[in-house]
Amino acid sequence: MDILDGIAPLADRYDGYVLDLWGVVHNGKRLYPGVAEALAELKKRGKRVVFLTNAPRRAWFVQEMLDRMDLDRALYDGIMSSGEIAWMMLKERRHPFFAPLGRRAFHIGPERDLSVIEEGVAEVVDSAADADFLLNTGPDPERGSGDPAPYRPALEAAAAHRLPMVCVNPDRFVMVGEDRLICAGALADIYLEFGCPVFEVGKPDPAVYDPVMELLGLADRRRVLAIGDTPHTDLAGAAAAGMDALWAMTGLAAHAHGDDPDPERLRQVALAEGVDPIAAIRALRW
Repeated sequence: MDILDGIAPLADRYDGYVLDLWGVVHNGKRLYPGVAEALAELKKRGKRVVFLTNAPRRAWFVQEMLDRMDLDRALYDGIMSSGEIAWMMLKERRHPFFAPLGRRAFHIGPERDLSVIEEGVAEVVDSAADADFLLNTGPDPERGSGDPAPYRPALEAAAAHRLPMVCVNPDRFVMVGEDRLICAGALADIYLEFGCPVFEVGKPDPAVYDPVMELLGLADRRRVLAIGDTPHTDLAGAAAAGMDALWAMTGLAAHAHGDDPDPERLRQVALAEGVDPIAAIRALRW
């Protein structure tokens, strides 16, 4: 597998770019070096850029986080998050999984994630016995985010009432700075072991790319490149949506493969994951 040093060689091949955030644009604390400059070069060439993240928060919340990292809003055209999509699905109640759900949610996750139920699309209750469904937005940093064990009692309580789970982040892990932490997807895996129904909102579901294409304002997915650090979400989702994918060697990829990955090893890992990115890139930079 070819490993590119930056995005410049591919810039003119595509009209639109779908970028993962956590692990590609930033590390949870700050932007990666060169990201703003790379985005500026893409915009200078008239390219459309949309961020697609499995963050369990609405798009406005994600944008404010990027604002705090000093990323100029002029450098991108929109944000779509799994939290935004979950909020829309809870509001519309058209999807077969969401249509029969009641409005009372037993929540596992930090309060900051509750933008996904704002405007009354659902309400949080304190007990699984009083709930209609389980809303899983992932671990609460104050309770620990490296081990799923503290969340087992809440998962078991929900399972005792056969609550359907809405998992608002299909990621299993994420890098925050230098720390590898679990995400909502890791809790969903435990819940599935209990034999309970789970719906995961976000990549790799190809349906989440429909609103992304609307934000891009483009029709031809062959002219869109998706960039992500995780094969089974970012790269698999792009492939399912009919887009080319580029594997970023930052975030989880850097944690797994180091600073100087072996091209053949990367190719074998990609094939084992059932994906075929056009190349890898050392970082999102020009």
